[in-house]
Amino acid sequence: MSTVISSELPVSAATDPMVPRMARVLRRWREAPLTWTLEIEAEPPVTSEPAFAPGQFNMLYVFGVGEAPISMSGDPARTGQLRHTIRAVGQVSSALAQLRPDAIVGVRGPFGTGWPLARAAARDVIIVAGGLGLAPLRPAIYRILAERRRYGQVSILYGTRSSDDILFQRELERWRRELDIDIAVTVDHATEQWHGHVGVVTTLIPRATFDPADCVAMVCGPEVMMRFTVAALAKAGVGDDAIYLSMERNMKCAVGLCGHCQLGGSFVCKNGPVYRYDQIRDLLPRKEI
Repeated sequence: MSTVISSELPVSAATDPMVPRMARVLRRWREAPLTWTLEIEAEPPVTSEPAFAPGQFNMLYVFGVGEAPISMSGDPARTGQLRHTIRAVGQVSSALAQLRPDAIVGVRGPFGTGWPLARAAARDVIIVAGGLGLAPLRPAIYRILAERRRYGQVSILYGTRSSDDILFQRELERWRRELDIDIAVTVDHATEQWHGHVGVVTTLIPRATFDPADCVAMVCGPEVMMRFTVAALAKAGVGDDAIYLSMERNMKCAVGLCGHCQLGGSFVCKNGPVYRYDQIRDLLPRKEI
């Protein structure tokens, strides 16, 4: 039985997708208030292929507490470890964020579809992230940077509530200094120490350089932010079939059995979390689907 449903990676085998494997926490560090990154052991690779596709997620299980879906946020080329960036806002996520090195965590996955990196080849790429949404996009950024010549103009637009909430700050600064990409960061509420852009992330789209007729947009963040981002991209001339969204829904089983993550006739855990916008255009504005 396969645990990987992805157009980016070959199918990998597993004994039972409902049974977690035991993994050790290697490192833990704070990214922002209430936000932590865990580095855990990856399964020994059975092939030379990456362990996951950018955009996929794992189910992480804290013994005695519960399980939650957490996107991969690390480099897919690093086969010895997996990184998950977690905001401590609920019982399970808070327990995960408190795990220390050498703690044992249950891991199921990887599950779901990946970002459309093959389709983006030779095109401009515009990446729009809101808040914690930068974490699921970071593996795609790593892949794009590792194969930079395959892509056209690359723009990363990132918005957070405040400067204290900016994730991966040192990395963003390094990418801005050293690499052939455009990075713009904005905050909703500025402090005296912030000298950058102020406003919602959609205000950055008219400033970005890309060909709307030959680009791929990858968007992740709260659903309300994604709806406004889609509207701003459409206003800029980007087609619905060139926009991809990562949906955050209440996934429980991750294999399409429980129905908690159902989005119309689709299961986010199997058919997503990455969707092309024209596939869910009529469902995105409707609540409780």
